[in-house]
Amino acid sequence: MSLVASARWSQARIAAALALGAWGVLFWTLLVTGRTSLYLSSRTAWLVPMGAVIFTVAALGRLATARTMDDEPLDRRTAWTLGAITLPVVLILALPPATLGTYSVGKRATFGGSAIGASARDVTGPLDFVDIGAAQSFPAAMRQLETRAGEPITLEGFVSKEASAPDEILLTRYIVTCCVADATIAQVRIVGLQPADYADDEWLQVTGNVYPVGREVLVAADSGTVQQIPVPDQPYLMP
Repeated sequence: MSLVASARWSQARIAAALALGAWGVLFWTLLVTGRTSLYLSSRTAWLVPMGAVIFTVAALGRLATARTMDDEPLDRRTAWTLGAITLPVVLILALPPATLGTYSVGKRATFGGSAIGASARDVTGPLDFVDIGAAQSFPAAMRQLETRAGEPITLEGFVSKEASAPDEILLTRYIVTCCVADATIAQVRIVGLQPADYADDEWLQVTGNVYPVGREVLVAADSGTVQQIPVPDQPYLMP
């Protein structure tokens, strides 16, 4: 009997190839569906195409060497390990795409908790949410923002509320510098609106006048300058 005829399929190697292939499928799915921005910033988005290629090649390589002269059964420990490696893939692909919202607000640091915060840009151009986040975290940026008190500003974000301030809403945006796991927040307190008219996690575009107060930033607006918007294709800001 030839060596080829006596070779057998290795259960352990086939299982490893399937686990690697699952991660390859995940990365290809993120790339094709455009869901990369839900998990990674523009700085790290290159990991998705690279991961798709690497895991696909690794899975094919492992499958190509799955026939062996030795008996390699899939033991319980290896099966559990491969299952744990594959579980995140199953969860991401099975669950509908979702963005961070009100539930996570209290668990996130301000912009200063981010590594990019150490080089926060000057608050000198058209004001946006990244400027707000920088001002809330860095005294120098806040001083710059204070010189622009009363200027008009247009912001897009989702609604959150505080029990301690029933007459106001917070407009919030997540700032991602590497991946969603390191997301920090920027918030403005909107005054002049009726909180009962807006639901938590509802996305709004608000135009008003900005007023820094201490480490907080207020935006004075009225219902005529507010409109509901769908969740943006890029829900996270990436400075």
